[in-house]
Amino acid sequence: MLKTIQNLPNEPGVYQFFDENGKLLYVGKAKSLKNRIKSYFSFTPSLSPSPRLSARIRSMILQSKSLEYIVVKSEHDALILENSLIKQLKPKYNILLRDDKTYPYIYIDLNEDFPRFEITRRVQKGSHIKYFGPFTTAARDILNAIYEINPLIQKKGCLKGKKACLFYQIKRCLAPCEGKISKEGYSDIVQNSLTLLKNKNLIIKKLKQKMKFYASQELFEEAAKVRDSIEKIEKSTIFSQIDLKNSEHIDLFYIYIKDEKAVLVKLFVRDGKIVSITNTILKNDNGFSKDEIYKQAILEFYKDDKPVIAGSILVGDEFEENELLEEFIRKKSSKKIKITLPKKGAKKELLNIALQNAKETLKDKKSDSDILNKLKKRLGLSKTPFEIEAYDNSHLQGSSPVGSMIYYENGFVKSRYRHYNLTSTDEYAQMRELLTKRCESFEKNPPPDLWVIDGGKTLLKLAKDICDSFGVEIDLIAISKEKKAKRTVRSKGKAKDKIYGTKGEIKLSENDECKLFIQRLRDEAHRFAIKFHRSQKLKNDKKISLLEKKGIGKAKVAKLLNYFGTFEAIENAPKEEIEKIIGKH
Repeated sequence: MLKTIQNLPNEPGVYQFFDENGKLLYVGKAKSLKNRIKSYFSFTPSLSPSPRLSARIRSMILQSKSLEYIVVKSEHDALILENSLIKQLKPKYNILLRDDKTYPYIYIDLNEDFPRFEITRRVQKGSHIKYFGPFTTAARDILNAIYEINPLIQKKGCLKGKKACLFYQIKRCLAPCEGKISKEGYSDIVQNSLTLLKNKNLIIKKLKQKMKFYASQELFEEAAKVRDSIEKIEKSTIFSQIDLKNSEHIDLFYIYIKDEKAVLVKLFVRDGKIVSITNTILKNDNGFSKDEIYKQAILEFYKDDKPVIAGSILVGDEFEENELLEEFIRKKSSKKIKITLPKKGAKKELLNIALQNAKETLKDKKSDSDILNKLKKRLGLSKTPFEIEAYDNSHLQGSSPVGSMIYYENGFVKSRYRHYNLTSTDEYAQMRELLTKRCESFEKNPPPDLWVIDGGKTLLKLAKDICDSFGVEIDLIAISKEKKAKRTVRSKGKAKDKIYGTKGEIKLSENDECKLFIQRLRDEAHRFAIKFHRSQKLKNDKKISLLEKKGIGKAKVAKLLNYFGTFEAIENAPKEEIEKIIGKH
């Protein structure tokens, strides 16, 4: 490694530290690779960690045995590449923010004669588009409320019809399609709607009036729908005494660290008032760096093609990369936005609100850290498995093969479950296809701390080979049911599951809580796979029955499926190719 350090270029780039087994420990970026990497070391009397390093980075350097680097054109390019590699490879000593939410915005194109409000997560084409948000909750309810309160054009296709529809009859639209309202009159309704969007409390007041009206007309179903919308919007409303006395738009990022946990708070101010707050808990065995969290949080939030509404960004601490991030945002949005730490006044009070939210988040959050720490110790894992994915596949004699992935983080998170349609016919190939698909999505959805595979040693080795081929370090275990005379024992209370790690079988008693926990993960993955398989098989059975009605028997259907793999492939295949399989008739 010393020779590599001595020959480093004085150019921007990304560097990677590896341990003695070739495992990736850390990814970093530099304006000058030579200066940045040398800052980690003292060179006299021998190569050793610099005394200026934090405990976390010092531990990383002590484990490092080799170094690789990639030269890029600019520090901006290095920033983007570093972030991409961290998300895909999840190095041991990097801090990864798993906050993949893309918050919705409500927008309106004021260039149109009769504009409508819509929801978006991307910048829309147009020169006179107005955005509201981001909305961390209730965006759809707020949008629906605007259409409930004001007689706007209710559907996209209304103007194309050139004829007043039911919405006009029930007084939910004033029929601009028939010229029953002028552009100027419609513009007044739009302006009234814009006022509502800036004031959720006013929306709630108007909805309550609507709800009472429906109830008085004995339209109880409509009244109940409005009531439900009111409840959702009320939950999303931030009640704060802070008012900046101006129409300023601010995005605020605040980091609070306590013991082994950290909280990232994102707070949004629009027109001088707080409109939404979101809190993300971070977990890491190796400690936290506020510099790294701020850099990644701001980069992740602004890197997509989303509207940038804020005029300024507030943070809770000074950090190294603020000027680089300002340049990054300017290039993405053509807006010059300063990142600042407020010292006094109302903006300082915003930081206090963020701090209160962070403390409450950690206080209220229940943790299953005891069982996770035991898993790390008993299974010989490299880190605490805060995030776990379990995999299984399902098929019936090779038909309708599917794969499932379930996600566990302080409980089963069903919104993060995924299922996959597979084409392979045997279990080994199906698992290979399933895990490969997951690895290909790591940049969009980063890897977890632990994979649990439903299978034995063979599938565990397959999982390791796939991870190695993608250069990612994930702890791996497999769980398989006991077999007698080559038959799987499945009767409850009698089956003795075997747990395998990459170093061999892990002996755990039948009532060991770690084993019971792993079984629960496996069973949930199996349940999810079976559920999806049944739904897919039902669809395919319907397709088979339709083919049989047209005189194509089961044998020919089987031939087609064996050759093409899916009904969709059959449908899209050239006639000549189908003829080769089942004959011209």
